[in-house]
Amino acid sequence: MKRFYKEVAVVSSASPVHGEAHAVTLDGKPVKTPGRSTLAVPSRALAEAIADEWRRQGETVLLESMPLTKLANTALDRAPAHRQALVEQVICYGRSDLLCYRADQPEKLAARQEAVWNQLLEWLSETYRARLSTCHGIGFVEQPPESLIALEQAVWKYDAFALTALHTMASILGSLTLALALIEQRLCASEAFAASQLDEDFQAEKWGRDAEAEKRRKLLLSELEAAERFVRLLE
Repeated sequence: MKRFYKEVAVVSSASPVHGEAHAVTLDGKPVKTPGRSTLAVPSRALAEAIADEWRRQGETVLLESMPLTKLANTALDRAPAHRQALVEQVICYGRSDLLCYRADQPEKLAARQEAVWNQLLEWLSETYRARLSTCHGIGFVEQPPESLIALEQAVWKYDAFALTALHTMASILGSLTLALALIEQRLCASEAFAASQLDEDFQAEKWGRDAEAEKRRKLLLSELEAAERFVRLLE
C-alpha cells in the first residue's frame, strides 16, 4: 500500500488491569492490527523497534519488510483467542522433535548429530524434566507422556507475545527443544538454526548448494532472527 503518513511515534499508557502498554501511532492515530486491535505492546523497546519499521518505509509500505509488526499483530489478534491451539501446535514440535530422529549412515553425519543434539536433549531434560526418546530412521517414536505434560506446562507460562515468537521458532526449526533453547538464551538464532540444518548442511558439503534452497535458507534464518529480537525486546 502507498505510504499515507509522515510522523511515527510511540505513546505509553498504564492501567491497573492491563499494566503498561506502548502503542505505535501514525500522525497521532494508533496503528490498528488486521483484526482492528490497537497495536500496543508491553515493552517500550519493542514498540520503538516496531515504530522504526514504519519509519523506514518508503513511498510504498511493504508489510513483508516489517517482521516485528507482523509478530505483534499475530500476538494481539490470534494468541488470546486461540491460545490453546497455539500451545498444542507448539507441543507437536516436541512430540515429533527433529532432534529425536537420527541417521544410521553415514557415520560422519550420525556422529555430528550425536555431538550437537545430545547435549541439547540433556539440557531439555535437566531444565524441564522432560526426557525425549530418540530413534534411528524415519519411524515415529512415541514420547513419554510425562515429558509432554512437562513441556506443555513450560509452554503455557509464556504470555501471548512470547508464545507467538516461540511458535514461529518451533515451526522454522522443526524442534521444540531448539525453540526453547533459543527463547531461554541457551542458544542464539544462528546456533539454533545451524543445529536444525545438520542434515541439509551435510548434504550440501557433498553435493553443493542449490540456489533456491539457499535463498529459502536465508529467508528462514532472517525470520528466526526477527523472532529472537522480538523476544529480547520484550524483556
